[in-house]
Amino acid sequence: MLLLSAREAADRLGVKIDTLYAYVSRGLLRSMEVVGSRERHYDADEVESFRAGRGATRARPPAEDLIPVIGSAICLIEDHRLYYRGRDALDLADNATLEEVAGILWEAPTSAAAVPHPPIPAGQARGLAANAALGPSLSPQAGRAVFSSLSPRLREEGRGEGQQLPGIIERCQMRLAEMSAGDHAALDLSRAGVVRTGRLILAELTACACGREPAALPVHEQLAAAWSLDEAGAGLVRCALVLLADHELNASTFVARCIASTGATPYAAVSGALSALSGWRHGGASSQAEALFRELADSAEPWPIMAARLQRGEALPGLGQPLYPQGDPRALAIIDALIAARPEAGRRVAKAAVAGMELTGQAPNVDFALGAAATALGLAPGAALAIFLVARSVGWIAHAIEQYESGVLIRPRARYTRRR
Repeated sequence: MLLLSAREAADRLGVKIDTLYAYVSRGLLRSMEVVGSRERHYDADEVESFRAGRGATRARPPAEDLIPVIGSAICLIEDHRLYYRGRDALDLADNATLEEVAGILWEAPTSAAAVPHPPIPAGQARGLAANAALGPSLSPQAGRAVFSSLSPRLREEGRGEGQQLPGIIERCQMRLAEMSAGDHAALDLSRAGVVRTGRLILAELTACACGREPAALPVHEQLAAAWSLDEAGAGLVRCALVLLADHELNASTFVARCIASTGATPYAAVSGALSALSGWRHGGASSQAEALFRELADSAEPWPIMAARLQRGEALPGLGQPLYPQGDPRALAIIDALIAARPEAGRRVAKAAVAGMELTGQAPNVDFALGAAATALGLAPGAALAIFLVARSVGWIAHAIEQYESGVLIRPRARYTRRR
């Protein structure tokens, strides 16, 4: 077997090294370790076969060739593992907090106690947002309690007649808009300035998820306190937060980078990313998984219920992840943590994972595991998405920093397809 270096493989394909790495991350090419070398290598025959296949379709480029590829030193997905600036995310998930991961991704140590005071009093702003949705007679304190879709009251009562409660994403966006209007320091787009704003954003998104004031506690402890979780449940939330902090150039992260590339503030970048996250094919997938596990809650055997879904033409959410053809390692880690925290519920989730693989041939992804964990912990619908967005805000800020420092305006080109 003739092995090529990354540079040699890229040259044979006529692409940049970043594009080569993108092919590997999407499972289109394989890279392999060579003893005594720190660099990944590539099978020359496989590279030639891939080049020939691409060349045959050059008259009409495949969709993969049109996806933007951006150089980044933040996150690497390779050989079915995930790395944050060279640190194995699965190893970090054993003990690290989200704040510690933020310090790694932002290359600036951060802690819960380091959060600066927001430019608008948090209680006042969240109260204003609640009043806007529920009416002026509601006090800020009562507004926060009713406002949180994760609170016991909402879980029991649901929506009031005629009321349309804003979801977690809308609440976060309203709060970010209020903060942005009064926070002129956010115009400082230096690394130090963005880290300062990033800490504010992380604290406020956590507070929105909790329906409480920001606190000088690690994020997972704040969420655990708001959701009445024990130590094991808090550890499961911490594990999920770490594993969701970043995932390379997904849709919401790309949006965040595009907005940052224009010189807009981190508030704008995170708000735009939240909009992308709201879609059912992105952050909404965890809510679909929650719904599945609520349906499975009263059944000892998941297989018949899941099979019935397929028979009705309904999809099974949270299965398959193209970047991990052999299975999403984040999902396995969260399910393992769930089994440790809630053994009986964890075993039911493991049975559902096996049933899903038997029925579809696809392994569970992180949305499946996150929805399962939130349901097993007894959290209200929407909790999985709340965990997702709080965690991923750390990655959005990291990518915004990198984009600001690059000085590049992201401007992809379109391939015109209409016939004249």
